[in-house]
Amino acid sequence: MGEKTEKITIRVSSDTAERLRLRAEAEKTTVTALLTEVAERDPRLELAAARFRELQKSGLVEEFAAAFPDEEPDAGAASGARAA
Repeated sequence: MGEKTEKITIRVSSDTAERLRLRAEAEKTTVTALLTEVAERDPRLELAAARFRELQKSGLVEEFAAAFPDEEPDAGAASGARAA
């Protein structure tokens, strides 16, 4: 297991939980693996990532960062981070 994982808690109905357990058992996998697969193939996640990559290429991200330096969520993680 090379990738670091995080534990999250979700709430589902008892019926949904049972269906998840049965499906995981039938597919010889885990409920975690089922939910991870569904989350990772959600097109909304890829669309958001693609849009962000477009914004990075356009220079708008850097423009926003320069205009609103206190609004950057994590300047240290950005490839173009600059010292204040």
